[in-house]
Amino acid sequence: MATERYNPRDAEPRWQQKWNEAKVFETDNADQREKYYVLEMFPYPSGRIHMGHVRNYAMGDVVARYKRARGFNVLHPMGWDAFGMPAENAARDNKVHPKTWTYQNIESMKKQLKAMGLSLDWSREFATCDVEYYQQQQHLFLDMMEKGLVYRKQSKVNWDPVDQTVLANEQVIDGRGWRSGALVEQRELVQWFFKITDFSQDLLDELDHLDQWPEKVRLMQKNWIGRSEGMAIRWEIVSSTAPAGESEVTVYTTRPDTLFGASFLAIAADHPLAKAAAEKNPAIEAFAEECRRQGTSLAALETAEKKGIDTGIRVKHPLDPSWELPVYVANFVLMEYGTGAIFGCPAGDQRDLDFARKYGLPVVPVVMPKDGDAATFAVGDTAYVDDGVMINSRFLDGKTTDEAFQIVAEKLSEQVLGNQAQGERKVNFRLRDWGISRQRYWGCPIPVIHCDDCGVVPVPKQDLPVQLPDDVTFDQPGNPLDRHPTWRHVSCPHCGKDARRETDTMDTFVDSSWYFTRFTAPWEKQPTDPAVANRWLPVDQYIGGIEHAILHLLYSRFFTRAMRETGHVDVKEPFKGLFTQGMVVHETYRLGSSGQNGEWVSPADISIEEIDGKRRATLLKSGEEVTIGSIEKMSKSKKNVVDPDDIIASYGADTARFFVLSDSPPDRDVIWSEAGVEGAHRFTQRLWRLISEAAENLSTVEPAPAKDGDALAISQLAHRTLKAVQGDLDKLSFNKAVARIYELVNALAAPLADVAAGKGDAAYWAAVRNAAEILIQIVAPMTPHLAEECWTVLGNNQMVSESGWPVYDEALVVENEITLPIQINGKKRGELTIARDADQTAVEAAVLALDVVKAALDGRPVKKLIVVPQRIVNIVV
Repeated sequence: MATERYNPRDAEPRWQQKWNEAKVFETDNADQREKYYVLEMFPYPSGRIHMGHVRNYAMGDVVARYKRARGFNVLHPMGWDAFGMPAENAARDNKVHPKTWTYQNIESMKKQLKAMGLSLDWSREFATCDVEYYQQQQHLFLDMMEKGLVYRKQSKVNWDPVDQTVLANEQVIDGRGWRSGALVEQRELVQWFFKITDFSQDLLDELDHLDQWPEKVRLMQKNWIGRSEGMAIRWEIVSSTAPAGESEVTVYTTRPDTLFGASFLAIAADHPLAKAAAEKNPAIEAFAEECRRQGTSLAALETAEKKGIDTGIRVKHPLDPSWELPVYVANFVLMEYGTGAIFGCPAGDQRDLDFARKYGLPVVPVVMPKDGDAATFAVGDTAYVDDGVMINSRFLDGKTTDEAFQIVAEKLSEQVLGNQAQGERKVNFRLRDWGISRQRYWGCPIPVIHCDDCGVVPVPKQDLPVQLPDDVTFDQPGNPLDRHPTWRHVSCPHCGKDARRETDTMDTFVDSSWYFTRFTAPWEKQPTDPAVANRWLPVDQYIGGIEHAILHLLYSRFFTRAMRETGHVDVKEPFKGLFTQGMVVHETYRLGSSGQNGEWVSPADISIEEIDGKRRATLLKSGEEVTIGSIEKMSKSKKNVVDPDDIIASYGADTARFFVLSDSPPDRDVIWSEAGVEGAHRFTQRLWRLISEAAENLSTVEPAPAKDGDALAISQLAHRTLKAVQGDLDKLSFNKAVARIYELVNALAAPLADVAAGKGDAAYWAAVRNAAEILIQIVAPMTPHLAEECWTVLGNNQMVSESGWPVYDEALVVENEITLPIQINGKKRGELTIARDADQTAVEAAVLALDVVKAALDGRPVKKLIVVPQRIVNIVV
């Protein structure tokens, strides 16, 4: 019979309301079933969700719905990473309070997320700017302070003189502030730090146990922690060149074996030696000031032109006191890394080589490949950075680099400079303590008070929260808290005298470093309910972008350890499983036939048609030609953004979900295309039509798989698909599961049409209904609204979202045929496909009848024919 088209605009809000009324997705902490915690990285409330959000949350939702159907007590919460500079910028630009801007955006994005039909427990929702949340964060800060995990020190920062705020390294672009464009200054400010370095070795060691994390992420974290084994070597300064009070400089190196290749020392602009030299040389001071204006990130250092200035200071080589080397201030050495001083071995380091060539310094090769010729080996424009054999290194010549390392280490450990060993073996970490001070308003206030008599005084916990004042202005640069007339003035909790609040707020990375713990009991008057947190943690499946592979994950791992130290949790690692999904990308379009420098055009504003196999794009309004450009990450600047609201309004949420899950492996980028979306939409319409047209007859029988007869093949395919999809979802292989679902729909089209036409007996109909219900249940995590509609039309009273996962029949998933390899005299010659239950006589006859076996035997008699049941066939001639 004819049926109406599936109407997502009617079905989707209706089912969302039913799920909400039945509280299907609210999680009970008292539920004793096995737990499963699935979490997607929570969003920043910018005001609109984008297709990346759709893909991220669709993936998490499939996992949550699937695990819920498998009988787990699933926790799948949602919140908002709501503090940060964009809100302050909006306040300044739009004359609106950051709080107003943020909560309006949350309301808007929440509406969009709900339209996606996500199975979220909204009863646990919070924003990190909620006073109740940051009160508990302040509690954690004070606990960490008591444990010695928080401290204050003077530190170099990137300072934007226009915005009057500290900038992260990533916000310094070509030496300028990312927003103001002002030349960034390097300033010394007193900053608050978390002692993440206390856990350097543990953070590194435990990566080996995170076997459900992508290997590339673990490697990125290992490199960021950066453990190295080397030596701290003290170099004596030639007294006639030494600044007053200076006699030596310490260098940390991982390559003491290359000491005979040294041609210079390089020190940071803020090294005490550099400052001493600058006092008597304006050129050095000017160069040091130039260094201070560049970014402090490693990326900035790597890409910047290598520059230096000779200080006039000379040092004695630790293995030959008669050999003197110059000391340069260099722009690629930072005081924060190692000792702020390095020795340059140009032949073994590309950066050092570039520097030496620029300033005419010696380049002496000291390591060559094992098969190299010492008489002819030379270094040109490329340094030799690999291990090998020592050359031009006196008593080390002919040794391997490892042997040379040990020899030099022993020699310098025994050699004395002053009253100490000249060299000391040392383990160093690239990881530095986490500076959390930010000079801005819209962040979590740091709960300390500064008293002239008592010093730094923690705010008593009973006085928490330290709440942000609402009456602030953004009409001038800088931190509004600094100029608030009353907020910063407070009495000292110790002596009662006038004191001042800390006006720095916390880095927003702090907010996102423990939110997953708060979700376990967000109503608690303490940061956690430890028993509940310990039951839910670690998060079983965490999903988010690769861009957070280092800092967010590392800080979260540190915070979990800090919360363990302070008694709030008893777990060490926050995330058991990690999945980093690819981006959603789209073609770019520009006005004009060449497209070069033409205005970017939105996909919604163009028409694309195919003529003679070539795609042609034109502007909808004017017909003007548009150039189709490269496929890139969706971005507002290039206008290649697709609005999820438009897709949901046109096709429905299920279509959008199904498309982003089906088009490519989930860890790779998905190319958004209108054709792909329309294909997903056709699938939803086809599935509805097939089920709804057969529903009247199917609803008259109970589902039962066939054991024999015409419907056996239908039941076998349905149950095999169920088993395979189950395996795919366990491995997050969503696109493979989608492909199998397509195959099952294609195979069920004819049987469902037969039932709709009244063909077949009751047993046939029962088998088709069983197959149809399996189809609906396995597609339900992906297209939940459509699945509910199909499930209901079959006459089921319970919602599919509350039904369990179907169980496949073992007898139906067993393959009836097996493939046996055939060996002749130990060499594989072919394969035999035969019924699984074939007896030995039948196998032997079938093997000897194969053409490949006859050709290999070539008339020779068979001495032995050995059949290893369901494994292999061996023939001996």
